[in-house]
Amino acid sequence: MAISKDKKQALVSEMSQLFANAKGTAVAKYQSISVADLQDLRRAAREAGVTIKVVKNRLVRVAMGSQDIYKDTDTSALVGQLLYAFSTDDEVMPAKVLHEFAKTHPALELVAGFSGEGIAQSSADVTALASLPSKHQLIAEVVAQLLSPVHDVTNALSGNLHALLDGVEAKATA
Repeated sequence: MAISKDKKQALVSEMSQLFANAKGTAVAKYQSISVADLQDLRRAAREAGVTIKVVKNRLVRVAMGSQDIYKDTDTSALVGQLLYAFSTDDEVMPAKVLHEFAKTHPALELVAGFSGEGIAQSSADVTALASLPSKHQLIAEVVAQLLSPVHDVTNALSGNLHALLDGVEAKATA
């Protein structure tokens, strides 16, 4: 079914806005996935702060061409029935959402990705991105690393204090 020129312009405008605001984009083939499964994917993506769009590749290329950042980006991987996952908050989350969904739905295949700086990524790059911990998990790990010396010092001091108190108690009872 053909769509009107106005609808195409609206889609290109919407996709241009998504690309302009995206920190990360992941692209996947979704051929032979049921509508119910796609709705589950959209629900999981929405919970993770990711936007899923299914748009014709030609319109995506036009939208990318309208952005200075993506103007010279290689779009040769954009072939077939593709869905696009965008995140404005986290570079890793679009790849992670699609990768997690692909574990239970092998028909979904990661094809490519784009960084917020307009760099095209291969499917291997996107899969590697998906295996990274989430932004919140990385922040928690850094905070734990920063706090570990403090915990070590307090544990050492409290251990010495306990030993001193045990020694004083032993002397008092003897």
